[in-house]
Amino acid sequence: MCLQLAAVARWRWASLALLAALALPATPAYAGQPATIAALARLSNLHTVSRWAYPSSEAMVHAHPAPGSRVVGRLRFLTVDDQAELYVTLVSARLSSGQTWIQIELPARPNGQTGWVPRSALEALHTVNGYLLVDRSTLRATLFRDGHAIFSAPIGVGKASTVTPPGNFYVTEKLITLSDPAYGPYALGTSAYAPTLSEWPGGGVVGIHGTDEPQLIPGRPSHGCIRMRNAEITRLWSLITVGTPIEIT
Repeated sequence: MCLQLAAVARWRWASLALLAALALPATPAYAGQPATIAALARLSNLHTVSRWAYPSSEAMVHAHPAPGSRVVGRLRFLTVDDQAELYVTLVSARLSSGQTWIQIELPARPNGQTGWVPRSALEALHTVNGYLLVDRSTLRATLFRDGHAIFSAPIGVGKASTVTPPGNFYVTEKLITLSDPAYGPYALGTSAYAPTLSEWPGGGVVGIHGTDEPQLIPGRPSHGCIRMRNAEITRLWSLITVGTPIEIT
């Protein structure tokens, strides 16, 4: 019995520690209906194992795992390029009511937003085993898989007046460019938005793409996007999958 009580105590302390780390209320109450978080599960660590899903509906995104909490956004089916939208999932929370909610990253301005949706608002979860590190100080991008670097290349990033934003993002789409040599043969859409160029196409989405000015790489020539030489974006495009986390430092 003492061992069982000790195990329960350890579980309770671990749960409270995770709640604190996630800044979640242990017993949120909305619209007069209290709901207790019975169990939490980390879905993505954004480096070695991450999970993402397509939406199954245009559900509201909430600030907390409760239907009466503040609305912070809405799921959408399509990206600004009319590709299938997807969402990286961070945490699963099972409530005492039996309902499960999922915390997701929001591809929206301002950068860094997260929110909660009912599990039913998302389709099946897909798994990614790696991430792309974009280092603005060394002007290099490195793709990791299962903890090992499998690709690395010099890059061009935003100039001082139109910086490439730091933070945690993900690949939203893989595009083949057909008509504009400035973007090279391939491009990756991301969940990041340029901090100062909201009037750009798509509201200023930060892309990773090729270039017709390879002599400017490595460097800081862009309006916020991440440029690669065409041979290197071609290789990266073949290696990376949608839903891959991106860490820009």
